[in-house]
Amino acid sequence: MAAKTPVPGKTAARRKPAVRRSPIPYTKEEIREIFRRFSIQRPEPKGELEHVNPFTLVVAVALSAQATDAGVNKATRALFAVADTPEKMLALGEDKVRDYIKTIGLYRNKAKNVIALSRKLVDEFGGEVPRTEKELVTLPGVGRKTANVVMSMAFGVPTLAVDTHVFRIGNRLKIAPGKTPDEVEAAFLRIIPEEYLFHAHHWLILHGRYCCKARKPECERCVIADICKSPEKTVDVPAPLVELPQQIV
Repeated sequence: MAAKTPVPGKTAARRKPAVRRSPIPYTKEEIREIFRRFSIQRPEPKGELEHVNPFTLVVAVALSAQATDAGVNKATRALFAVADTPEKMLALGEDKVRDYIKTIGLYRNKAKNVIALSRKLVDEFGGEVPRTEKELVTLPGVGRKTANVVMSMAFGVPTLAVDTHVFRIGNRLKIAPGKTPDEVEAAFLRIIPEEYLFHAHHWLILHGRYCCKARKPECERCVIADICKSPEKTVDVPAPLVELPQQIV
């Protein structure tokens, strides 16, 4: 096919330079082995936010921003007992929602968002939680991370939500480095074997929450200590690879 002749007076559009991806210090075999071990350690990992349906999950995840799952669960048990649908949440009203969640950080703004997202669900989605990221992120207080969690936990879509734990592991282990959550997400999605993708989000979160902790990683309890390339690593011998007790959620 002949090349197109440039139109006189117009400058040809320049292609954006390809983004250079820094090579990671892991082989495909090592990455597969990391997730294989996670799958043995926690065959059926679960999110630790309590919920009873997709709506309460959306609310719980939105409330968990800059808060712990345990703190959110403590506040939402009573809230969800009286308002487990957007219609009931609207009937409850912002003031009462605020009273239920006042132990959670940023509770005033979060109460406004809970009412606003409930209103939008009723007015635009028939009271049902949408299933796509494009629609979910239009809800007040719902960003990409929340949308990914809801799509995975409520609708079984294999996504990867990057919270503080996943972000830390991606960079600390140099396995999925990135300056932003979106960059870390993209890096992980490029390397995680497809058969492990559905549970990868929870494996990484739980590993970060209970083993590869923020202040001081507990390397002696790590099942991938021999593979890990983190400069912070303190041991090279992996912990025994055994299935952990079932989570109580």
